[in-house]
Amino acid sequence: MGLLFSKLYNLFSTLPQARILMVGLDAAGKTTILYKIKLNETVSTIPTIGFNVETVCPMKGVQFTVWDVGGQEKIRRLWKHYYQNTDGLIFVVDSSDVCRMEEAKEELMNILEDDAMKHVPVQIIANKQDLPGALKPYEIVERLSLNKLLTSNQWHVQGACAPQGEGLYEALDSMGSMVKQSRKRQF
Repeated sequence: MGLLFSKLYNLFSTLPQARILMVGLDAAGKTTILYKIKLNETVSTIPTIGFNVETVCPMKGVQFTVWDVGGQEKIRRLWKHYYQNTDGLIFVVDSSDVCRMEEAKEELMNILEDDAMKHVPVQIIANKQDLPGALKPYEIVERLSLNKLLTSNQWHVQGACAPQGEGLYEALDSMGSMVKQSRKRQF
């Protein structure tokens, strides 16, 4: 019953709120992205053991509560505990880590196989575009097999460079639009 009231409140409030889960392999840049968006600063980070939670207001008028969950292999099996009531998924990949792209694909596939993540909009942030050998967003689409993998989810891939903030606000705008469209279909 509380969930129904919460959804109705979010639907009719002046600033829609959305619960966003941000995951990806370790060292992809998730925490750097979160604090660049929140503080507009590049902060020195250490590997996230557990999670960080911040509320951010992107330009499309949706207030996001972003759950940044650690990406170390031992922590990934805990991701499923964050799926419930997720309005959007941000999956961060290190575009320059070509060797682990297959591992990233497998983890994304595991997430999307869960019933709680069916129809959840997915924003892929192809981070570290400034590094030599970084895959371009269209190459990320191919390597992650997104056209085959994401058939029941809206999705978008955005190239980014987190320390400079390049591509981050475009990614959030895209996520905001997808969340709004997803909510319209639910009601």
